[in-house]
Amino acid sequence: MLKNYLKIAFRNLRHSKLYSAINITGLATGMAVALLIGLWIWDEVSFDTYHRHYKRIAQVMVEATFDNVVYTGGTASIPMGYELRDKYADDFKHVTLVSYEEAHILATGDKKISQTGVWAQEAFPDMFLKMVSGTPDALKDPSSLLLAQSTARALFGDADPLNQILRLDNKIDMKVAGVYEDLPYNTTHRNVKLLLPWRRYVNGAEWIKKAQTEWENHMCRLFVQLADHANIDNVNRKIATVPTVHITFTKEALVLIPMEKWHLYSEFKDGLQTGGRIGMVRLIGAIGIFVLLLACINFMNLSTARSEKRSREVGIRKAIGSFRGQLIGQFLSESLTVALLALVIALLLVQLSLPFFNGLSDKLMSIPWSAPLFWLFVLGFTLLTGLVSGSYPAFYLSGFEPVKVLKGTFRAGRFAAVPRKALVVIQFTVSIALMISTFIVYRQVQHARHRPVGYTREGLITIDMNTPDIQGQEHYDAIRNELLQTGAVADMAQSNSATTEVWSNNLIDWKGKDPATVVSPGTIAVSHDFGNTVGWTIKEGRDFSRSYPADTGALILNESAVKLTGFKEPIGQVIRVFGQDHPIIGVIKDMVMESPYAPVLPVIFHLNPAWARIITVRIKPGVPLREGLAKISAVFARYNPGSPFVYKFIDEEYAKKFNDEERVGNLITFFAVLAIFISCLGLFGLASFVAEKRTKEIGIRKVLGASVFNLWQMLSKDFVGLVVISCAIAIPLAWYFLHRWLLQYNYRTQLSWWIFAIAAIGALLITLATVSYQAVKAAVVNPVNSLKAE
Repeated sequence: MLKNYLKIAFRNLRHSKLYSAINITGLATGMAVALLIGLWIWDEVSFDTYHRHYKRIAQVMVEATFDNVVYTGGTASIPMGYELRDKYADDFKHVTLVSYEEAHILATGDKKISQTGVWAQEAFPDMFLKMVSGTPDALKDPSSLLLAQSTARALFGDADPLNQILRLDNKIDMKVAGVYEDLPYNTTHRNVKLLLPWRRYVNGAEWIKKAQTEWENHMCRLFVQLADHANIDNVNRKIATVPTVHITFTKEALVLIPMEKWHLYSEFKDGLQTGGRIGMVRLIGAIGIFVLLLACINFMNLSTARSEKRSREVGIRKAIGSFRGQLIGQFLSESLTVALLALVIALLLVQLSLPFFNGLSDKLMSIPWSAPLFWLFVLGFTLLTGLVSGSYPAFYLSGFEPVKVLKGTFRAGRFAAVPRKALVVIQFTVSIALMISTFIVYRQVQHARHRPVGYTREGLITIDMNTPDIQGQEHYDAIRNELLQTGAVADMAQSNSATTEVWSNNLIDWKGKDPATVVSPGTIAVSHDFGNTVGWTIKEGRDFSRSYPADTGALILNESAVKLTGFKEPIGQVIRVFGQDHPIIGVIKDMVMESPYAPVLPVIFHLNPAWARIITVRIKPGVPLREGLAKISAVFARYNPGSPFVYKFIDEEYAKKFNDEERVGNLITFFAVLAIFISCLGLFGLASFVAEKRTKEIGIRKVLGASVFNLWQMLSKDFVGLVVISCAIAIPLAWYFLHRWLLQYNYRTQLSWWIFAIAAIGALLITLATVSYQAVKAAVVNPVNSLKAE
């Protein structure tokens, strides 16, 4: 019987080539979208599962209370790590302090490369890495380091890297004590290509030595691995008050955030995890379900629309003894056959589109061809798709009455088309909502992108000061003077954070401040020429100047910092920071240094080049970029010969702040295009069927004088009406959800009426373009051919 069902299925596919092609193409496209989204969701939910101790690892985060609002941050102080290791040894198998990722220069012979690395305590390799060679406890030796496989290959090729000597940052020689697997792209520490010993780090600079006893100095990250018997909730209760006895001027508490929540639940509000990327996962997952549903709707619509052509077959089968269950089985087998054919095409489409989709979504995904679980999922997914798409046609077609069918009195009925119309409305409702979402996300990104940032990004580059050759005032002054003499550089300055980031903050006090209020604005150490280099705007007072030696103790505030203090006349006011009183000499217009969607962070600038970690250079306007970089590179090569010239463009770093929103917009656009394509496929098939069904009517109307335009209007109006209904449903739904989405941004665009109008008009034009071909084709047929007897 199954063999007979398959024969009939393939016969019907051959006899109705156009409808078969539409069904298979639509289903294949929908299934390809679902598979792509399935791979993407799996990549998201399996983030960090590469690590052996995924279930037992957690990050220690600090909940700090300011003005009765709890802020949760990922930075910790060094003594927090020491106390957890010493006093809570029964609860933790491992505790490790880790520095922030930064670029380091590695040199051996003539090879010099820049790699991202961290300073970490001895437990880090056992917690996070899989060793290829060497031992995971190598970091106990302060003269040893660990390399990722890709880094070892770049430095030593196929030679054995163990015990080789590398020059680090042109300062110290270190021994390669081990090589570890490169961390997968979907891990938190994926950029770590170099691991350095913590003992060397804390003994390398005076401020770090001092930080080992400073509980308020949050300058690193802290990770733990729970003991096998420990319960995270119980441990959280134990360690919550650890900072309380050491920090008296503010309220701090410790909390463990398990690794399984780092990626998807990274947002906090008033001490509670409020979400994060999980919202994006749900959104994209819902879109995938809807797009696949659109493809299934096409199958249902076309199958039921052609019901009269299959009615006689159903009547004969019932007359000779077929049960309704057998007919249902036959029609479901046909839909499963179409689904299997669509699966083959879908897998091909996924394989071809993965490179593009990976670039769109910032992933490194591939189809796991050899994984049995993948094939089990795919076949189950195909079975479900076939059953969903074929269920309604199967029950509908198998319900025909054989007497009426064989007597020729069967008609589908005036209400038979209502379910099809409802399904078309659902299709276009989803498509129009996705179109509107695409417009709004794009406008939000553009709105923030064109927000005034308070300085000039174009022509600015930053260079890390990671070797002694360019550190220190004497070296810096010599480099600056020579760069200015090249004619390619307008100015140059130092700072302890890049222009697109605020890396440090400090508690401040001033006369008249409420003692119960804790204020901790961003603080940035700069050199005299920073303002002129970045192009900030002085609103009140003046800039730092070498003509005023006392400026070494002076401050410049941005507008947000002035509002924070409440000073009406800020110039000359005194703020206590770093344990000393400092006068305000200037106020600058707010500069957007962090999120372009959020209010500007209050920031205080002070003169302290000794804290500098970053050099900022402005290429002179009018100088070709290639020429300017060549001249800058030549100067750094003379002063810093042990390092490659590594730089970043400020405008590119700023553009990265839009990555998440742009990625959401790109993904929605991609799926919206495919949704519209699938909907148009179904519309094209229905229009073709309607035109075919009304061939004689069209011929009679032409004989009676109807024009091509009249006939086109007659065949198109029903479809246009359905799309109008879809617009009426989609627009309020889209407005509601997009309005809620925009509320998460302080700096946001408006939901203008014309966006919804454009989406509606676009949907109508797409509908007319899809339907018109079949309508005009039917209208221009010679009525003699239409009215001939069969």
